Amino acid sequence: MMPEWVILEEGYAEENAPSLGNRFLVGNGYMGVRGTLEEYEADKLPAVNLAGIYDKAGDGWREPINAPNPCYAYLKVDGEIYRLPDREAKSHKMGVDYRHGIFFRETVWHTQRGNIKLWTERFASMSDVHVLGMRYRVCADFHADVELLTGIDSAVWDLNGPHLERLAMKERDNTLLVYAYTHEEDIPVAVAEKVKADFPTQIRTTVKGEKMLHRINLITKPGEEYSIEKTAVVYTGKDCKNPEAEAQRAVEAKCEEGYDALLAAHVERWEELWKHSEVTILGDESAMRAVNYSLYHLHSIAPRHTDSLSIPARGLSGQTYKGAVFWDTEMFMLDFFLMTDPATARILMKYRIDTLEGALKKAAHYGFEGAFYAWESQEGGFDACSDYNVTDVFTGRPMRTFFKDKQMHISAAVAYGILRYVEWTKDITILDEKGVRTVVECARFYYSLLLKHLNKPYYEIHDVIGPDEYHERINNNGYTNRMAKFTLESAVEVLKKAKQNGTLPKEYDAEKLCEEFEDAARKLYLPKPQQDGEKKGVIEQFDGYFTLEDASLEQVRGRLLHEKEYWGGAYGVASHTQIIKQADVVTWLNLFSEEYDVETLRENWEYYEPRTEHGSSLSAGMYAMLACKIGEPDRAYPFFLKSAMADLQAGGKEWAGLIYIGGTHPAAAGAAYMTAIRGFGGITIENGKLVCRPSLPKSIQGMQFHVFYGGQEYEVNIEGNESSVKAF
Repeated sequence: MMPEWVILEEGYAEENAPSLGNRFLVGNGYMGVRGTLEEYEADKLPAVNLAGIYDKAGDGWREPINAPNPCYAYLKVDGEIYRLPDREAKSHKMGVDYRHGIFFRETVWHTQRGNIKLWTERFASMSDVHVLGMRYRVCADFHADVELLTGIDSAVWDLNGPHLERLAMKERDNTLLVYAYTHEEDIPVAVAEKVKADFPTQIRTTVKGEKMLHRINLITKPGEEYSIEKTAVVYTGKDCKNPEAEAQRAVEAKCEEGYDALLAAHVERWEELWKHSEVTILGDESAMRAVNYSLYHLHSIAPRHTDSLSIPARGLSGQTYKGAVFWDTEMFMLDFFLMTDPATARILMKYRIDTLEGALKKAAHYGFEGAFYAWESQEGGFDACSDYNVTDVFTGRPMRTFFKDKQMHISAAVAYGILRYVEWTKDITILDEKGVRTVVECARFYYSLLLKHLNKPYYEIHDVIGPDEYHERINNNGYTNRMAKFTLESAVEVLKKAKQNGTLPKEYDAEKLCEEFEDAARKLYLPKPQQDGEKKGVIEQFDGYFTLEDASLEQVRGRLLHEKEYWGGAYGVASHTQIIKQADVVTWLNLFSEEYDVETLRENWEYYEPRTEHGSSLSAGMYAMLACKIGEPDRAYPFFLKSAMADLQAGGKEWAGLIYIGGTHPAAAGAAYMTAIRGFGGITIENGKLVCRPSLPKSIQGMQFHVFYGGQEYEVNIEGNESSVKAF
């Protein structure tokens, strides 16, 4: 175990509140609680973000719900309010124990009569996902007249709200309860809290505007510590028929158990998770801390409480990106769960299977057959992506974008995820009739996209956006075409096995579909490496890419007139150049590297990396992975660190035009894991067996980790070029 699993921020800077809220997030898959101070109100972006429950208010974007905040608290000393930033602190630190998902803060204020210290800690329970545990401790070096005010703040931070209405506040038997309904679907949301102190006191209740508070009074003895425990619970109409009654019952029972018991159960569950997922890196502690911190975030947002749900692109750090599910889950996060927690991997893929009907409706809307999955998927497969997804910084007007219409590769990501789940787990039960339908309908979608010139022997796919989103409505994007080919070929295999296993849906003519899909896969155009010239070995990203201006990244950045200006779209500074947002051809080559020689992989890495802005946190990990595959782990290392530290360092992109896109980066966390395990660790499957072919950078002397494959857990040990894989 690492000697220290703590990320700490010392000193106070008000402007850091948004980024620290992401960095110190605690969560359990049901809810994510931003790492903000207890006294913070909506302007500092506190949130208890709930998974899988959405609402649309007025003309704003539909987004997930932030529940009323039960973490709210502040101090009064001798009648004066002490809270940040209103009252300057003598000292302050805050952080997160990312081994066990515990947020903490310690603040000292100097008063007219002496010093008073406030410690707090909180966790979102991993053992009972509805529960939040909190503890406040107060100590003064004088006889202080102290009042702790803590309760539920219903003035919720929303990007496009308000989402809660018909708000009600109730108090019964020293339990506070806030009850409300979502604006759009009238879903009830209940938050309850109860406190108890380890010293004699009278606990009173007060309502201050939109806050319902407990008031706990004490007179301190110099140097003596006083502790107040607080338990809160969250329930919605998606959990039970009567969230109000369930919240009341649950908070009383959990409060009776006590903070220490709740914390112990929470810690035990975390230790069980780390037993299967902790990565030990010998010789490079900073890399080890960064990768395990990344895994902490993935664990914190895994929807283990259900049997069908996925992970939003910004996790549970807020309403950014509308809390929607992107291709990030299948292409960047899935491997972590396949290799450490296969049950959760199944939940993620089951979400895609269960939202097939939404994908079928979307395809039909655009005049296609099969399943066109949502680019920004919410419940039921509803596509939350707007036709105007970016705001022009100069005019303030929404800009027409085509992410929703033209990101055709999303359906291939779904098929890829399902087939990768089967490959790693050997669990074919997911390919029941619904699972088979999902893969086949994705293939039918690509079949309906195919175009053919009368004078050419191959099929093409036109008018798409590839992973590089700066170039819209392009033809024959190599990544999209290769993923379509994969989907068509996979559907043939699935159809044949389903016919043998008796899981073939009755409406399918397997023989006819296989014939069509095989023909399409065989004749689908894929751009090939250039055969000669200065671009020899390089694959053109899409038709006409090489004819675009070959400007440097510095030149294009220098053309910006506004720091928040969007680089893509019709008039973006990158649109008419070869500068791309993120790995595109490189992503394709990562997934199908066995089809090319090492020199071709190298030529494409060398060509595209200088032309990549890395405007997405998804990008660096793909370059890191491919660098490992060309035998250059030291070149991979900085890209690996960029992925692993996406939520540890400031400076990430937080705006697309005038749209706020800040939050955590779970796809980057997943990419860091893939680089560590598959890149440096060299874990792969060969002939149905798990093998290890390590490729370590100079700073890493060895690695130890566990991996699940085919229902069996394996322990992997790497020292230099030597490795062993044994059943655990």
